[in-house]
Amino acid sequence: MNEEKVITLKPDRKIFEDIYFSGNQGSLLFSPTTKGKTITTIAAAVIVFIVFLLKDLLSKESFGVLYFLSFIFLLCAVFLSVSVNKVSRWKKQVNRYLNVLERCTIYEIRFDKNFFTVNIDGEKETSEWKDFESIDSTHDFISLEGKYSYMFPRKAMSEKEYSLLKNTLKEKVKTNQ
Repeated sequence: MNEEKVITLKPDRKIFEDIYFSGNQGSLLFSPTTKGKTITTIAAAVIVFIVFLLKDLLSKESFGVLYFLSFIFLLCAVFLSVSVNKVSRWKKQVNRYLNVLERCTIYEIRFDKNFFTVNIDGEKETSEWKDFESIDSTHDFISLEGKYSYMFPRKAMSEKEYSLLKNTLKEKVKTNQ
């Protein structure tokens, strides 16, 4: 492959949103990152509430249990808030990127035997093949990790282009690992 190949992508926001926000990814409390912490925090809150209602049945020596459970609840809440903050920052970053895509007129991928370039309205990011660490391809998209990270939806290009991109990336990234 000596000649440069060019794939022009359709910068349709909906196509990209469907992939980025699939499986509750965009949900602050029920994304895969936060779901377990949300459930644990709710369970801890319920237990503290029940023990608080039954505090009259506790002896003075057993009041430490209420303090301990309250501490556990606060700890769960802190871990949950850290995870929610992480998801929130990721979601804002993705939305900024989607806003750029929504306004762009040119979104193309160029590659040859040495370089891989992504061009969004003249803003070019060029990498050598050795700069990429991994490729993951599913039925719906291809993700590429390295110096820059990319996600290319299948629906944003033709089947022929998707196949070409997938095969080229698998060949070029695998030989550099």
